[in-house]
Amino acid sequence: MTEPLLQVRDLSITFRTEGRTVRAVDGVSLAIARGETLALVGESGSGKSLTALSTVKLLPDTAEVEGSVTWRGHEMIGADARSLQQIRGNDISFIFQEPMTSLNPLHTIEKQIGESLALHQGVTGDTARARIIELLTKVGIREPESRLGAFPHQLSGGQRQRVMIAMALANKPELLIADEPTTALDVTIQAQILALLAELRDAEGLAMLFITHDLGIVRRVADRVAVMQAGKIVETGPVAEVFDNPQHPYTRKLLAAEPKGRPGPCPDGAEPLLAGEKVRVWFPIKRGFFKRTVGHIKAVTDIDLTLNRGETLGVVGESGSGKTTLALGLMRLIAAQGRISFLGRDIQGLRGSGLRALRRDMQIVFQDPYGSLSPRMSVAEIIAEGLGVHGVREPGVTPREAVARQMAEVGLDPATMDRYPHEFSGGQRQRIAIARAMILKPEFVVLDEPTSALDMTVQTQIVDLLRDLQRRYRLGYLFISHDLRVVRAMAHRMIVMRQGEVVESGTADEVFDNPRTEYARALMAAAFNLEAVEGVVAD
Repeated sequence: MTEPLLQVRDLSITFRTEGRTVRAVDGVSLAIARGETLALVGESGSGKSLTALSTVKLLPDTAEVEGSVTWRGHEMIGADARSLQQIRGNDISFIFQEPMTSLNPLHTIEKQIGESLALHQGVTGDTARARIIELLTKVGIREPESRLGAFPHQLSGGQRQRVMIAMALANKPELLIADEPTTALDVTIQAQILALLAELRDAEGLAMLFITHDLGIVRRVADRVAVMQAGKIVETGPVAEVFDNPQHPYTRKLLAAEPKGRPGPCPDGAEPLLAGEKVRVWFPIKRGFFKRTVGHIKAVTDIDLTLNRGETLGVVGESGSGKTTLALGLMRLIAAQGRISFLGRDIQGLRGSGLRALRRDMQIVFQDPYGSLSPRMSVAEIIAEGLGVHGVREPGVTPREAVARQMAEVGLDPATMDRYPHEFSGGQRQRIAIARAMILKPEFVVLDEPTSALDMTVQTQIVDLLRDLQRRYRLGYLFISHDLRVVRAMAHRMIVMRQGEVVESGTADEVFDNPRTEYARALMAAAFNLEAVEGVVAD
């Protein structure tokens, strides 16, 4: 390997809080050369992100750092603020996992990318605007001129992540640290972004530290891989060597962790649970002083679907295709046109108490186990909240006993019910969200990207848990995901959405094994072959 751009030697990071000492990173050493991609893999809490943040001294003040981090031979630990400012965002750029918390909600996309150009290159005005449009085009945002004045909340999750990538690339860095950069992206856009990063690496000698839990991506992008567990690097080497002949038990565990199998068979003679006919969700565009409707955003257009008891209907498609909007419309959480029936009853006309009674039988588990749980409520209060709202009380069973039983059912220790969400891992938080939905004994559950923020090993556990709950209670699932491997392990039937319409539907085996439309074939190719997908742009 040539002389490294970045050299980390015996790095340790310690936190001391409330009398406790936590060694989050323990004796880590690694090096990255120009033009090389090093993948850093491991489960949440293993120390991957802390290691990356230490390279440009972005750790909190409470962190005690030992060891050495050098950039082009210059020591970064203890470096002055002026030197660090020159390197951050210029020589070394970051792409973070969660764009909604990384982007300023009060500033437009143009202003946020423009700030980086102005700070490091002194580029402003029309020159900056042209560069911003060029960057947005590179990362796959369609009609970038129309997005310059948009605020982060006006973009889809995938679009926000692409803006983050554009910001990171703005100043042509020498090292790009990508912390789970494709977690929120669709498979086709993921393939395009990975191809883009590979192209930049080859054309400009860009080095990358790629942090991920998706080992399929590691095979595609990385030259070498370092595996972290509990703050230590337990195995490192060329990707092919580590993947084909892993030496450490933890590496073997990670490589084996992928949702496997298929859902159990649907119950014989299962009755229809949910049906939608010509379901439409259009949002009016209002302009002028009198706010007249001048057009519509056609989020969902004339969709027909059915779901039986004990069945999972997978809904796939790219960001902005209308997947979540369709689910919210079916649950009467947003206004939708068309006929929606639940257990044979038309629910479109329900209001007030009738609608509230329906809520008990229709539950939702959201994508983000961090944002969907109140940090001010204990786990017991979170799970039991629905019991109080709906006045549910099992004779002879106290709410705490009901919570304890539900926690045990989803694999959580009931003794932890008085703790708060921040005291649990991501996988445990998602189990809490599932317990909150299941305690009401619903008939129908929307699962909106329930595994996308989780490590591969935890994904497998959650898929097994959901399949087990479905088998026991004959639950109907509407399973929304851009991870087609997880969909294949969960879904009996599926629909493929694009720009608010269903472009393909059928049994899961039919759609996966013999997709009829070019769009569905592109999704499958991107998900299972990790090939660049030409001509399919999400937004």
